[in-house]
Amino acid sequence: MTWFDDLAERLRTRGMPADHVEATLADLAAHLEESGGADPEAEFGPAEEFARELAPTGSRGPEAPDAHVETWRWTADTYVDEELLNRFGGEGWEVERVDALGRFVSHRDLERPQRWEYRRELVTRGREGLDERLAPDGWEACGNWLVYAWFKRPVAASLGPDAEISEPPEAPGRGRFFSGRFYLLVAFALVALVLAVVTAALDDSDSGTGLGFAGGAVVGALVPLAALWGRQVRRSRR
Repeated sequence: MTWFDDLAERLRTRGMPADHVEATLADLAAHLEESGGADPEAEFGPAEEFARELAPTGSRGPEAPDAHVETWRWTADTYVDEELLNRFGGEGWEVERVDALGRFVSHRDLERPQRWEYRRELVTRGREGLDERLAPDGWEACGNWLVYAWFKRPVAASLGPDAEISEPPEAPGRGRFFSGRFYLLVAFALVALVLAVVTAALDDSDSGTGLGFAGGAVVGALVPLAALWGRQVRRSRR
């Protein structure tokens, strides 16, 4: 039995509907292909633990779907996530949590959709009372991933009845929103990696030297990525 087969069986056992299982496996396979990973267990962890994260309701079985609520999962890079969260929040999408793949699990009441606003905080050193500091202004934690935490609050707290949306737009037709800067960063990393491999392959000197150079080149390619990540961290702190 493969890792994906094991995960599918565990998700069904934990009450996830069959169509959701199929969609989840497709998303995981696409993510694995995009990231270049070959081993799903190395990428996502043991199937049993990952199934608990994706379907935390356990053996209680699937809950009856609410016909008045629509659900949408989407993701974005940190260059545009806050902007998009507030745009979609203005269309009535409330983030419930951030899943193991870094996707915003959102829902919207079809009968009485309300506007939401969001903010992102850096939590590299732990939350350090962050929830308590933001709570007086109405902010509530709605997800964590890597070094970031996201908070939400209803716009009704400041606008009152005007926060209700009379005619919400349709749900976006896609679930991935990556900025041009993100794609440029990925392209730069791929080019650096390819150049490192080609240089090592063409090196006529001692093979050990070539491999050492390749390893150094790969590490060197990661330096600008780390620098850009650090810049993003500093921007988040400001």
